[in-house]
Amino acid sequence: MAGKLSTPEINHHLHELNGWAMADEREAIRKTYHFENFNAAFGFMTRVALIAERMNHHPEWFNVYNRVEILLASHDVGGLSERDFKLAHAIDEIASKRDR
Repeated sequence: MAGKLSTPEINHHLHELNGWAMADEREAIRKTYHFENFNAAFGFMTRVALIAERMNHHPEWFNVYNRVEILLASHDVGGLSERDFKLAHAIDEIASKRDR
């Protein structure tokens, strides 16, 4: 099991990500993605779901038409762990491929 990260560790990992920020409501990171339409947003969510299932680490997310909001936290540690940042990097990689 991954352990809970300290504030300096969180800040270090957050600095390595583009567009992710700390959530206001609890120790978690969040990012919003915008797509051309619902089909593109849903395709993105499907690709993320497959990676998340392999990692056994599932995002909290919200989708309306072309917008997908993602919140990552490790419930088993009550905060953020390395798994959250690994999944955030994977999600960004998936998002970067949508324009190719």
